[in-house]
Amino acid sequence: MIETVVSVNLPVGEQLKIKKNSLTPDHIRGDEKRICLVSGIYGDELGGQYICGEIIKRIKEDFSLLRGIVDVYPAINPLGLDARTRAVPTTNIDYSTVFPGDPNGGMEDYTAARLVEDIKGAACCIDIHSSNIFLQEVPQVRLNDDYSEELLRLSKQMNTDLVWIHPSASVNEGSLAYTMNHMGIPTLVTESGAAFRIKYDFCEQIIDGIFAVMKELGIWEGEIRVKDNVPIVKENEIYYMNCESSGLFVSHRNLLDHVREGEIIGTITNPLLGAVEEEIIAPTDGIIMTLREHPGVAEGSLVARIIGGSHL
Repeated sequence: MIETVVSVNLPVGEQLKIKKNSLTPDHIRGDEKRICLVSGIYGDELGGQYICGEIIKRIKEDFSLLRGIVDVYPAINPLGLDARTRAVPTTNIDYSTVFPGDPNGGMEDYTAARLVEDIKGAACCIDIHSSNIFLQEVPQVRLNDDYSEELLRLSKQMNTDLVWIHPSASVNEGSLAYTMNHMGIPTLVTESGAAFRIKYDFCEQIIDGIFAVMKELGIWEGEIRVKDNVPIVKENEIYYMNCESSGLFVSHRNLLDHVREGEIIGTITNPLLGAVEEEIIAPTDGIIMTLREHPGVAEGSLVARIIGGSHL
């Protein structure tokens, strides 16, 4: 059932509407668990749109296997999605900084507060992201380091290539995930692919992971696919590679490639001189988890991340 979670009148006589598709079993007992799937916080992240649509489609195809409630919010920043911008275009506010919102505040605060109120009571929330235009990411779950054991347990079901544990000091306290976790609703963030792109194989991994979490919660009874032994990666096990030159980044490797210390990951070229300005060298043996997608770089740009240590 399609429901409007919140509606706001806009100056041009139009309305901003945040909608959800609530999928509910035919026979309700009253004790069903509920999962909330959220995407579209940033208007250039299109992978989440595809994932949400496929989840709804697959549930409808095997509706008799649904045992709980699945609330899908594909576009919680609809203005940003219409304009394909990361911020809310009318105010240029980053929508991922306004939670938990304020029911008496401006448009962003008001809609955020109503969204939080609608999600309350869920057994789990998954916030689906697609990186940015500059970097491509392997499918991953991101948690801050004060995670609950329940959240880590659910994250391991997500069929991703890793679970990345961030220091709490670096976590955005205005994000939806931070807000919901502090309200006691286990909320995890997924990242995969890149903005303005849909990398379908990565999306399929996330979709399989969502169904696995739904089965873990007793919401879904269908067959699932899930990876065993998903690595839990901490910040001190990740190596960042930033370039020291401006130009074009030319990658020599792919995501999930195993590399050796001293191996060339890519080069920075100078189109005017037709010359290589810099070689990007792997600082350790490891696996490429992040790789530059946008070839244009300036001094200091991040071009790759490698997982090292015990995860090889």
